[in-house]
Amino acid sequence: MTYVIKSVELPTQVTLPYIEQGDRSGVPVVLLHGLADSWRSFELVLPHIPESLHTFALTHRGHGDASRPATGYRFRDFAADLAAFMDAVYLETAVIVGHSLGSAIALRFAIDYPERMLGLVLVSCRASLRNRPGALELWNSTISRLADSMAPDFVRGYAALAQPVPSAYAEAMLQEGLKVPAFVWKAVYAGGLEEDLSTELSKITAPTLVVWGAQDASVRHSDQETLLAAIAGSRIVEYSRAGHMLHWEEPERFAADLTAFVNSLGQA
Repeated sequence: MTYVIKSVELPTQVTLPYIEQGDRSGVPVVLLHGLADSWRSFELVLPHIPESLHTFALTHRGHGDASRPATGYRFRDFAADLAAFMDAVYLETAVIVGHSLGSAIALRFAIDYPERMLGLVLVSCRASLRNRPGALELWNSTISRLADSMAPDFVRGYAALAQPVPSAYAEAMLQEGLKVPAFVWKAVYAGGLEEDLSTELSKITAPTLVVWGAQDASVRHSDQETLLAAIAGSRIVEYSRAGHMLHWEEPERFAADLTAFVNSLGQA
């Protein structure tokens, strides 16, 4: 499927590419990708999301073909971008769906802008990197040492797969990852080490769905238990064979679970 890529310039002069599909009178859904991805992270999912939903997928600052400002890569910065994006496309509220880094942005947004939330979907989410075995080691050994240009093997390995995806898509996403400058990797990862969202999870009031792949090597079941214990009324869907990139590996199922969750909001 070919998509028309639009863009919006925020009041901060940051330009974000995005795609839009579906009925403009439908429930708004905004998809947020992870580190080193772009809106294309949801390219396999989008064809399976019904036209009855008004769906957006955007590219974060520093990623893909978005602007690359020198600063502004903390979760709160990305959340402010999302609020400004929603203003620009005339969305008062939306269901916010975030994968990995996108899930941290979604958490921050749900905490800072509760009045703009219709629902929250957290995919491959952890609320904190603090006290995580290996996180500081990865920073010290690899992330902090990154330099342009990026090594394809590192970018490819970062998107760890538990199940195969179409080879052309995997190559396309590798090329998207190679667009991200080393300074963005460093700034985003450093922000993740500094900010512990787990202390604020109880502030979230939006209906919440947690989606996790049991083969995820970087996000644990205990991370999901933290989310479920702190966010009132949240529930989980587990994918037994999928890993961190579960929406790449099982896009049709993910779209169905997302759609069912959105449809359930009208019955609450």
